[in-house]
Amino acid sequence: MKMLAPELGSTNSGSVTSIPGVTVGNNSNEKAPLIAQRRIFGRLGNWNCFCCPTTFSSRNNSGESNSRTLGTFAGVFSPVALSMFSALLFLRVGFIVGNAGLLVTLLQFAIAYGILLFTVASVCAISTNGAVEGGGAYWYLVEILPDGMWWRFLYCSSLNAAALAVCLVGASMFARTSVATLALVTICLLTTLLSFLIQGSVEVPIPDANHIVQNETVHVSGNYSGLSSATLKENLFPKYGIDYTLAETVTFASTFGVLFSGVTGIMAGANMSGDLRDPSRSIPSGTLSAVVFTLITYTIVSLLSASTCSHFLLANNYAYMTGVSVWPPSVAIGLLTAAFSASLSNLIGASRVLEALAKDNVFGGALVWVVRGTRRGNPVVAVLMSWFLVQLLLFIGSLNRIAQINSVLFLLSYLATNLACLGLELASAPNFRPSFKYFTWHTALIGLIGTLIMMFVINPIFASSSIILCLLLVIVLHLFSPSREANWGSISQALIFHQVRKYLLMLDSRKDHVKFWRPQMLLMVSNPRSCCPLISFVNDLKKGGLYVLGHVMVSPPLVPGEEGSSNVPPLLPPYSSEYPSGDPTIREHPHWLALIDHLKVKAFVELTVARSVREGLHHLIRISGLGAMKPNTIVFGFLDDEPPRDFFQRESFYHTEIFNSTEARVLEEGTSRWADCERGERQHFSLRPHADPEACGPVSPRDWGEEGGSLEKGAGRPDEEEFVNMIWDVLWMRKNVCVCRHFHLLDKCSIAKARNLKRIDVWPVNFFQPDSLDFDTTSLFMLQLACIINMVPGWKSLRLRVLLCEQSIPPKLPTNQAGEEEPGPSMISGEKRLRKLLQMLRIAADIETVEEWGVVEALLPKKPGDMIGEPEWVGWTNEENVAWADEMDKYLGSVNGMIRRASDGTAISFVYLPQPPPPRPLQVSEDVKSPPNILHTRYLAALRIMTEGLPPTVLVHGVNLVTSTTL
Repeated sequence: MKMLAPELGSTNSGSVTSIPGVTVGNNSNEKAPLIAQRRIFGRLGNWNCFCCPTTFSSRNNSGESNSRTLGTFAGVFSPVALSMFSALLFLRVGFIVGNAGLLVTLLQFAIAYGILLFTVASVCAISTNGAVEGGGAYWYLVEILPDGMWWRFLYCSSLNAAALAVCLVGASMFARTSVATLALVTICLLTTLLSFLIQGSVEVPIPDANHIVQNETVHVSGNYSGLSSATLKENLFPKYGIDYTLAETVTFASTFGVLFSGVTGIMAGANMSGDLRDPSRSIPSGTLSAVVFTLITYTIVSLLSASTCSHFLLANNYAYMTGVSVWPPSVAIGLLTAAFSASLSNLIGASRVLEALAKDNVFGGALVWVVRGTRRGNPVVAVLMSWFLVQLLLFIGSLNRIAQINSVLFLLSYLATNLACLGLELASAPNFRPSFKYFTWHTALIGLIGTLIMMFVINPIFASSSIILCLLLVIVLHLFSPSREANWGSISQALIFHQVRKYLLMLDSRKDHVKFWRPQMLLMVSNPRSCCPLISFVNDLKKGGLYVLGHVMVSPPLVPGEEGSSNVPPLLPPYSSEYPSGDPTIREHPHWLALIDHLKVKAFVELTVARSVREGLHHLIRISGLGAMKPNTIVFGFLDDEPPRDFFQRESFYHTEIFNSTEARVLEEGTSRWADCERGERQHFSLRPHADPEACGPVSPRDWGEEGGSLEKGAGRPDEEEFVNMIWDVLWMRKNVCVCRHFHLLDKCSIAKARNLKRIDVWPVNFFQPDSLDFDTTSLFMLQLACIINMVPGWKSLRLRVLLCEQSIPPKLPTNQAGEEEPGPSMISGEKRLRKLLQMLRIAADIETVEEWGVVEALLPKKPGDMIGEPEWVGWTNEENVAWADEMDKYLGSVNGMIRRASDGTAISFVYLPQPPPPRPLQVSEDVKSPPNILHTRYLAALRIMTEGLPPTVLVHGVNLVTSTTL
């Protein structure tokens, strides 16, 4: 059964219900019959309402409706009632009453039917919650038959062959046969019940097969007393003896196992759901009425048996009804027809389940022949395959053992049904609102627990094995089934949503503590085609925290003079045929999800449309995440003029053809499947143009931010001032910031194999203003990130190294009360203090003092007196200090050389990111222009000089405490 939705991925049956005003798949009524109901006998047996079915290949609404010909009585009530009668009615009631007593027997029937009723409630809830497809639940039962292994095999094979013949004709013959069989069984049952009332006292012989009480010289008989209160009193309480067919002691569990194996047949109607005219009505009413009918029948038979037959007779002659009946052949006829009908309903139900599995492509090409072998709506090949499997099962020989196996499988299907309904109810899915009102999560839970207990009561070994095999099958199908990507609407998503929402509400941001801090990353992605290594690196760096890929699509201003134009650019692009929905993020979002699947990263995607990248950054920082799960660290790529590399090309580890125009494909709307589109129509994530046309590879010269005609070309790449302002904004919003450069050189796969890559370097010093030895928040944040990446598989083989740059000029010594200088904490070696800090933070790292730092530090220009104590970037634009700015560039070049010489064998470096200059003042009016400001250009140029030619480098600036010395 599938809820009201387009049938994406499923090939089971035809269209689904349409809603007025909403187009969902093809328009059709909910499996409505094409012909009106007729006379009462026609409704009961469907004798006169069989239309000519169409072939399966047509798959149209008419064919679907014509193949649904069964009504409630013939399609549900008869199969369920006959399956629940089976051989138990005529063959095993005496065994149960004779050993367990009438009171315990009635208690066992109450328990068994209680479990069945709770399961029926789950079945009814599913069948009344929208359109019901074909398939039902897989099960079949071969009843216990007497008289020798090979005779039993021959007898069962004959019944199986007869059932095969009926099933090959189709559902119409099955319906006729079920109604006729039910009528015959009812006649035989009424004959037997009437015999209990009119038969006088007789002696019923004990069968020769009972070697426990029978001997060769004297034939023992049991007493049939007729209706007698003394006989009833004798049979009220349990008197467990020995089962003469197995020579084993009878227990409560064994009698209950026999009883329950006989009444498991409630899925016989659900299995025929694909052939029912109105399954949402027929399955609940037919199944419930059959359950009530059989329960009343079993209660009457048990009460009459206990009131007329002695305990000795019931316990030693399981076929006692033959000796009691006024027409003994009626018992044999009833037994044979009941067993045959149970076999028939299970065989045709199994074939329908097999057909449903084939249609939904669950096992791929292994079952393709089942779909091809359908004739006039009847799955002929599936029927033959089901018959063959049953025939193989008969070679087990022990029909008692076969009955136990199938009883456990019955219960396993009931368990799965109750589990599915329990999940739907607990998930509180709004679309799960069955019209069957006598269902709650309590009934599903009781049914689930009851079926699970009964599985182990019947046979613990079979129960454990079936559950393990079922779980293994589910795992294998989840990993390898061709239909695993089909959009059927998995209940797991509803349950996950319910639990995630529940625990997100419990996650209180006011209770955050530094001891449990973890990085929650927002990576601003310009073009994923050129930054795949960076996306993968940040995925490793998140340490189980939140990871969001953010992308800004820039909206252009309207052309001056056009209608609706103004000085303020619009937030959304004007309507275009490229984005008929009005929002370009709706079309682009599936491609970003495909990117996440391709790169195998655990990330969310947030897309926004804004007037500028900077404004879009504000959107993403504020809206990304949910509840207490909000980004605390923002990651950028570096803004430079290096030619972008296409990591989707064949020579790359991240190679894929999904987004290339040479094999352009698009996501089908509302699905997770790709479909071919016009060749060369679109290339997603195309690289920005570059002066060297070969640097970008064979791609379309379109900017990374331009995904359609409604977006401004070239608007997606921020300029230098905007980029520096974005870093400032992140710090102003109290978020940590990381700026990554040279990550196109990172090859994670070669890190563990390459012998020349040995270390992760941390440079915890502000090279713009190296006047403090104290580890500030940024230094601690760098150590934390380096430690985290060193804990990730693939990076563990590297050693963490902290590069110590000590001051060459010692600070002035503090004085005591006597005015004498004495060494204080500042005189302690920087290496010793750093080692103690690392020990307190439980970070295993090597400490290496940079010997040439003294020479490089000497090149640091001294600030004029009026700039002492000011931020490091103050003075770069002072026209009177041009020489100072040039000396600063020379100093930073020396710093770069020092880092490069120390980076031999370094896989990645963490470097201190100095605080950027603030944005220029806001422009008040068009007549008042802001003064030229080159601080941002100088700041970015200084970062370029300092990091030029380095291995992959992360420039880090922290604003929040992230380390703790306590557990």
